[in-house]
This record gives sequence, C-alpha cells and structure tokens, in this order.
Amino acid sequence: MHLDDTIPYTQSSNTLLLLFAAQIEIIPCKVCGDKSSGVHYGVITCEGCKGFFRRSQSSVVNYQCPRQKNCVVDRVNRNRCQYCRLQKCLQLGMSRDGELWVRNLAQGQQEPLPVLQATEVS
Repeated sequence: MHLDDTIPYTQSSNTLLLLFAAQIEIIPCKVCGDKSSGVHYGVITCEGCKGFFRRSQSSVVNYQCPRQKNCVVDRVNRNRCQYCRLQKCLQLGMSRDGELWVRNLAQGQQEPLPVLQATEVS
C-alpha cells in the first residue's frame, strides 16, 4: 500500500488514522530498528527507545561519547552509547511536544494535528 508523501490528519480522517495506527507495528523503530510499538514523542519507536528518551528528558543528563560521536545505534548496540542514542533521537525529531499532540488527540481535544510523513508499506 502506498500513501501520499504528506497526509494532513484531522478529526474527520478517523479511517485513515486507524489504518496508520494498524500499520505502525510493521514499521521498525526509527532509532534502533527494533519492533516498534507506536508513535512516541513524535517518532515511531520501540518501547526501549521511548523509555530512554523519556528518562533523558526528565532529568539533567550529561552523556559523553567514549568514541568519535558516530556510534552505531541499532537493536544490538543501542545501550552502548547514550550520547549517540540521544543525538539520533533528536535528529529524528523526538520531542516532548510530539507526545502532547498524541495525548490531545486521545483526549478528544480539537487541536490541529501535524502533518505526518507516510512511508510505503508492502
């Protein structure tokens, strides 16, 4: 199935939103490639990366990279360098604001939703 490159989500597009939600689990985590569990902080991620990002935002952190600040962040190596993992989260657009619009939608608030990038799913 192929969706348009950009699809504005509105309250009236419930069918499209349900279709998108059903397909999220087959899209791997954008941070580490593990099985995703949903859109967290604005990015499709797994539970591990969701929790890591939440913890990194809830306290003052000063992560240091022991290498050259270009560590591989994948399912196997994601816990080896917190600095590079957080940088990848931020580069992908994870933010606390990303979580707010999801909560607002779940609570039925009438706020405009951001435009999400759709991907081709076969």
